[in-house]
Amino acid sequence: MSKPLGEYLKEEKEAEEAAARPPPSAHATSPEIDSPGSDPSMKLSDFTADDDSVSFGLQRLKEIAEAAEKKKKAEKNKKKKEKKKMKKLQAEKDVGSSKTEGATPSDEDDSTKSEEGSGTCEKSESAELAKKDPLSPEKCTGTSATPPSTGKAKKSVKLKLQRPDEAPKQTTSLLMSYQSMRSPELSALIVESSKESSAAMVEEAWERLKKSYVYYRGKPVGTLAAMDPTAEALNYNQVFVRDFVPTGLACLMKNPAEPEIVKNFLLKTLHLQGREKMVDNFTLGEGVLPASFKVSNDSDRAKETIVADFGGSAIGRVAPVDSGFWWIILLWSYNRCTRDHALVELPAVQNGMKLILNLCLSDGFDTFPTLLCADGCSMIDRRMGIYGYPIEIQALFYFALRCAMQLLKPERGGKEFLERIDKRIIALSFHIQKYYWLDFTHLNNIYRYKTEEYSHTAVNKFNVMPESIPDWVFDFMPLRGGYLIGNVSPARMDFRWFLVGNCIAILSCLATPDQAIAIMDLIEERWEDLIGEMPLKIAYPALEGHEWRTITGYDPKNTRWSYHNGGSWPTLLWLLAAASIKTGRPQIAKRAIELAEQRLSKDGWPEYYDGKTGRYIGKQARRYQTWSISGYLIAKKMIENPSNLLLVSLEEDKKIAKPRLARSATV
Repeated sequence: MSKPLGEYLKEEKEAEEAAARPPPSAHATSPEIDSPGSDPSMKLSDFTADDDSVSFGLQRLKEIAEAAEKKKKAEKNKKKKEKKKMKKLQAEKDVGSSKTEGATPSDEDDSTKSEEGSGTCEKSESAELAKKDPLSPEKCTGTSATPPSTGKAKKSVKLKLQRPDEAPKQTTSLLMSYQSMRSPELSALIVESSKESSAAMVEEAWERLKKSYVYYRGKPVGTLAAMDPTAEALNYNQVFVRDFVPTGLACLMKNPAEPEIVKNFLLKTLHLQGREKMVDNFTLGEGVLPASFKVSNDSDRAKETIVADFGGSAIGRVAPVDSGFWWIILLWSYNRCTRDHALVELPAVQNGMKLILNLCLSDGFDTFPTLLCADGCSMIDRRMGIYGYPIEIQALFYFALRCAMQLLKPERGGKEFLERIDKRIIALSFHIQKYYWLDFTHLNNIYRYKTEEYSHTAVNKFNVMPESIPDWVFDFMPLRGGYLIGNVSPARMDFRWFLVGNCIAILSCLATPDQAIAIMDLIEERWEDLIGEMPLKIAYPALEGHEWRTITGYDPKNTRWSYHNGGSWPTLLWLLAAASIKTGRPQIAKRAIELAEQRLSKDGWPEYYDGKTGRYIGKQARRYQTWSISGYLIAKKMIENPSNLLLVSLEEDKKIAKPRLARSATV
């Protein structure tokens, strides 16, 4: 049975007092020397919630310690009063005894001799102590260290000595001082305090998530992007398709599940797909889903209406390519959780999936199975040089294709789509696994590439110039680990790391099992770069200087280590947690969650963090960002119950051909 913390503090104090008292044979008071690990100058007021060494439960420990300290002081004062009272009674008794009996000269002589002998003994002991420890003062001078009794109560003086190398460490934390006890009971107390703090944070997250619900005609149809009362709303008061996905998954993983809002969202966005979509007199594809929508109250007609944005109001006027993919993935998760096959088999739902897929599977001029995209068409919705064939879109494309394979019915033209999907999946997985994969060996091969090769036997198929390899990647690439690079197109390889694409590749099995393990190896090897002080870097490294000016067009929001240019996004925590659990490395997720729990709630659930290590709240980040909240909740749910991974992860399809990776002929 564990003891209260107050008893441990009391026992520690008694142990110190026992060590300070002299042995029974000695009459001198030994100096009290602090132990190397102690810090007498430190007080509870010195410890704050910002102390870096306290990772969790500080407030709870502080309250417990303060209560224990008050109790200890009260007991100490009580003992002092009792001791003073006893001394007073003893003094009065001695005075009365001397009046009636008196004292003989021989007694005084014996007492003097005894005290002189005691002084000599103490002198020799002190000298011996001084030889052993030159910092110990010699208190004996040939006379008694304790003056002859005069019948008055005396106060004992304790000297506190300190070595120069034992100066108080002002950074010592409350947790560190308690850890010196090294008791299992205290460790259990810390763990319990951490659990209480985490539970309170989870409860707060669910409450805030509930407040973000958007209702249409009395039914929840989505969540606001953010609820920051101190910032201008702009379009953060809308329901974003990609932003709602973590919220929907959190509701499905909740115990008991709350699938109603997910179902309403899926049907409402599907209804918006059927609307006419025009931007500057140009009609968008029939299968395009909106980037976002909002519910407006028409005061004139006293009814609610939904206004959708298909990119016409977005910054940069780019239609979201990923919205349709996320919609199919969420539909698959909903069906897997609820087994609501009736919803999936609705003609409108089946037709909606076909319209989305038709946009992606149409014949064109491409010689690659990857999907050609404009800049700003995904979560990175501003100019960041991801035009071409970005890994995030390719991974989501593959994930959506595999989900559609399980959801589409062969009736009403579904069989034709299933055949087209099957062919595309095989080609896409081969292309990504072969040409996007980068590890130490592949980097070395590219470094030695020949150029201007002609014919189908060319090794450098995209005619990439070795001189175009950035310097940073040589230091970033560990001997153990690898990742899927950001983009591959003619004469161009974007070597940047993008977390969403790599984690989605693991969950969808686009990455091979060996590649998935290598990706997690890289995250562990480059933890400070990719995780830092707040999970997680959306991209690495940041664009700086001339590169930032030419690629982003002087974008003030995407300055180095900010927003999409190397910023840290807490919502991505769920993707890391899912990938970690799938690869058998849950400790990676737990470590990242503990980092997030130190600040996320205290900082007001920001949208993103700035800085190379993610130390600072983003300069334009909205607080109480809904998907920051839901991303944390999903991560916690999957750690508590790993079976929740089944709602966001596919199993490897053995029928999909694996590429035959050949060694470079130029080496």
